[in-house]
Amino acid sequence: MSFQERKSWWLSKLFKGVSGNQGLVGGTHRRPSQFIGDKNMVLRAPSRSLDNRAITDKEREELDRAISLLLAEGLNKPNGLGWRHNNENDHAKAVQDDHHSSYPPNYVPREYQPTGYRICGGCNRDIGYGNYLGCMGTFYHPECFCCRVCRYPITENEFSLSGKYAYHKNCFKDMTHPKCEVCLQYIPTNGAGLIEYRCHPFWSQKYCPMHEHDNTARCCSCERLESVNTRYVPLGDGRSLCLDCMESAIMDTGDCQPLYHTIRDYYEGMNMKLEQQVPVLLVERQALNEAIVKETHGFHNMPEIGGLCLTEEQTVASVQKKPKVGGHGLIGMRSQPQKLTRRCEVTAILVRYGLPRLLTGAILAHELMHSWLRFKGYRNLNPEVEEGICQVLSYMWLESEIVSGTSSTPAASSSSSSASKKGGKSRLENKLGEFFKHQIANDSTPAYGGGFRAANAAVNMYGLRRTLDHILLTGSFPV
Repeated sequence: MSFQERKSWWLSKLFKGVSGNQGLVGGTHRRPSQFIGDKNMVLRAPSRSLDNRAITDKEREELDRAISLLLAEGLNKPNGLGWRHNNENDHAKAVQDDHHSSYPPNYVPREYQPTGYRICGGCNRDIGYGNYLGCMGTFYHPECFCCRVCRYPITENEFSLSGKYAYHKNCFKDMTHPKCEVCLQYIPTNGAGLIEYRCHPFWSQKYCPMHEHDNTARCCSCERLESVNTRYVPLGDGRSLCLDCMESAIMDTGDCQPLYHTIRDYYEGMNMKLEQQVPVLLVERQALNEAIVKETHGFHNMPEIGGLCLTEEQTVASVQKKPKVGGHGLIGMRSQPQKLTRRCEVTAILVRYGLPRLLTGAILAHELMHSWLRFKGYRNLNPEVEEGICQVLSYMWLESEIVSGTSSTPAASSSSSSASKKGGKSRLENKLGEFFKHQIANDSTPAYGGGFRAANAAVNMYGLRRTLDHILLTGSFPV
């Protein structure tokens, strides 16, 4: 039997099989039967013959070639399979063209392939007659249909879509559903089915709302919450300190003295020299709170603060020996009662112990401004004016430390970071400095927050010296 006869025999069997099926199966999709000449035609060689006998390799090759030639022949003619020759010469020429085709066996020219149908969207190669997957109008080899995140093939029956990309459901959840940075679990939905979480305005730490009330430790310096894979250091007075802040923490009165003198030099550099030497003591939280109550005669209603400019004579327990980290907290701390006698307008400056160098310095700069105002005769200022201008000096000192990029006192703290000891602040310490500035600028209290913003606006417009002169004369900021 000649090749043309065998081709006719195979095609007759092929189209009988196609017309008897409900559709062609390709991967996960079923499509209606389509004939040669259809715009989106797909032909897939049957794996078994119509009489249920396995076809031989030779028969398979002949079938593939017959399909290829028919594609080249039928799609190149005006009416596809329905086109008929008008005369015998045309028919003979068509047969001759078949025998002398320039295409190799089993080859279908690209211009005859259905556009956008059998080109894999993953590898951009021909899918041919193999299995394929279809998704949103694009077709893939099964191994090319991959997750956008992990790049592994998607083999599950269900997957997620976003735009034109597909994802494993778990990968998509990891990418879009926020995780709590404290318990490291997916943040649960609330009663309305919405994902509700808290986010720190500076650090962008996301966490479940319940951690604000479940006794999760919060750093008393940077305000970040303790996560399950980190441990904060308890300071023994109800406060905790994260390891980042602990790195440069000033832990006793002796460690604080170099920093205190550095800030006095800063004031002198702005022609605001402090003539009197004011004692500076580091104290525990309870001792500071008791001193505040005595200083204000029980009328203190300000939020918890980190320092105090003391004008009354008191006996205060100051931290004389720094504690060491051991077990589940700090051990070995020694405090000693110290009677403070008033020799000038200011008795002493008290600062809460265990805070990072930059925060301790910001508190000292604030309290030294209170001292300067008293030494220079500023009397009976309302809290917004006095606390506001003191916050401006604290903010300015922080700015000078961050902008300089170098630590003013390499030996400011024996527990400070190695970078600080060498004369340069670490990137982390600068980040903490930016946070402390953020806290001053965004304080919500009328005296500290509102006062700072009013004072800062006046200083930016008129300068520090003219603002201070105006306060001395009028008790208010210039406008």
